[in-house]
Amino acid sequence: MVNIGNDWDEILAPQFSAEYYRNLREFLKEEYRAYTIYPDMYDIFNALKTTAFCDVKAVILGQDPYHGAGQAHGMCFSVKPGITPPPSLKNIFTELHSDLGIKIPNHGCLSSWAENGVLLLNTVLTVRAGQANSHKNRGWETLTSEIIRQLSLREKPVVFILWGGPARSKKPLIGRSHLVLEASHPTPLSAYNGFFGCKHFSKANNFLREKNLPEVDWSIADLHE
Repeated sequence: MVNIGNDWDEILAPQFSAEYYRNLREFLKEEYRAYTIYPDMYDIFNALKTTAFCDVKAVILGQDPYHGAGQAHGMCFSVKPGITPPPSLKNIFTELHSDLGIKIPNHGCLSSWAENGVLLLNTVLTVRAGQANSHKNRGWETLTSEIIRQLSLREKPVVFILWGGPARSKKPLIGRSHLVLEASHPTPLSAYNGFFGCKHFSKANNFLREKNLPEVDWSIADLHE
């Protein structure tokens, strides 16, 4: 059984015992045995492990994990320390600097955001090496939709940051008491179609401040050699 280690365990227990999840689990056993799958099986739920349900201030919703060697570690858009930030993440840092003047870090690990209340959630949590969307429609979408639905039911407001079509398709799951911020995906293919200049980082904190809730510390410390 899955053991996340915080309040997500109780909230998601019905999902982890559901038939769709049992089928997904059997599929993953075969996939990890036969192929190279990202992230490592022990990193799949890192986003939930790092950001408890009660601590979520904002959700950034991605698509599926990076499918290059050593990149994915269970948090959307984030890469492990020592791995060169992919183009989408570089564009996120460019917008962060433009919006809030925050220094672009010398790495691409976003764990400090997760520790500060940003749930870095992909809609699909695993992928075959080199094959984007290879674990699409296997059951992950049901689980991650339930995660979004549970956060939407929460009384304390949440900021939902939806970049790109797959993320924006989840908007109907979100109640009106929360803030939904939408833009094109930060990939170089679409970043100039509305991602650059969206100012989602400052808008998120403005909303949280208006609700008398703690803001997100969007700064990312450099890693020291």
